[in-house]
Amino acid sequence: MKTSAPAPPPARIASVGTALPPHYADQETLIATLRTFWTDHGRQADRMETLHRNVQVRGRHLALPLEEYARLDGFAAANDAWIRVGLEVGGAAIEAALARAGLVPRDVDALWVTSVTGVAAPSLDARLINRLGFRNDLKRVPIFGLGCVAGAAGVARAADYLAGHPGEVAVLLSVELCTLTLQRGDLSLANLIASGLFGDGAAAVVLTGAGRRPPGAGPAVVATRSSFYPGTEEVMGWQVGAGGFRVVLSAAVPERVRRFLRRDVDAFLADQGLDASDITAWIAHPGGPRVLEAMQEVLALPPEALAITWRSLREIGNLSSASVLMVLEETMRLSAPPAGGYGLMLAMGPGFCSELVLLRW
Repeated sequence: MKTSAPAPPPARIASVGTALPPHYADQETLIATLRTFWTDHGRQADRMETLHRNVQVRGRHLALPLEEYARLDGFAAANDAWIRVGLEVGGAAIEAALARAGLVPRDVDALWVTSVTGVAAPSLDARLINRLGFRNDLKRVPIFGLGCVAGAAGVARAADYLAGHPGEVAVLLSVELCTLTLQRGDLSLANLIASGLFGDGAAAVVLTGAGRRPPGAGPAVVATRSSFYPGTEEVMGWQVGAGGFRVVLSAAVPERVRRFLRRDVDAFLADQGLDASDITAWIAHPGGPRVLEAMQEVLALPPEALAITWRSLREIGNLSSASVLMVLEETMRLSAPPAGGYGLMLAMGPGFCSELVLLRW
């Protein structure tokens, strides 16, 4: 009888570091500024104002001072700002995460960098080698296109790597400067919502293989699962044109959550001998009020289960792939489960797809 090989020892999350641009504006200030952009479209400007208040975001950090957005004269200028600011906040997030783990850049063996708000070649990871002092044999994996799901997916892929390289240290960096993608000529409902929902920031996660344990190592990555939903490519993403990234954001997202998420979570946990009652910490991406309400409904969660996620949405908005990592950082810092307790990281994004990461403290 053939026996299955034992599972490799799990990677662990050693630390999370975050960084936000210094420029901040409350939502009312942002609404007033956007009204000046769309002053000739009074009905749509009124609609924008209503939508901005409905997303329940109180304010957001901005890649640039607010007055500089009016001077961005196209995709090239916005993308140049993405590279410059992305290196600043991305480098700060990595430095914060490594310091918390008691490590330095030369300890890192592999670096994943994800963003869906700009493009560069050389990519951000390459540009960070000299800036931060990584080794020149650093293994680099730039990721583009996963959007909001990439924070959870990046943790999963880095943990997969460490299963085969147990003596190594890996870092996942998410840099998302969503406000630089604003399309002032786009009066679609999707762009009006996005202009009120998305903010800017970066987050970095340090993971260690089973043979490399820094002091105070955090939760183990017990298992992961990816789920792709065929025929849903139109639900979320970008239409890329001469003006840059034009958002695709369907009202069907909450329906997809209700249709697929509970099924996927139950099947995933059952394969680990668990069910939803075993999860102490729910580390969810703050996709927006309707998405979070759908999550709470289908997973039958009490209001407090997603308290950190709701707070993140209200205080800084949706930061695409960086948001779930910020929720992870706050969970680890303020409300980590007791030893042996389980957490579930979950996010959904373009594809349409979901990513689940089971953690154990």
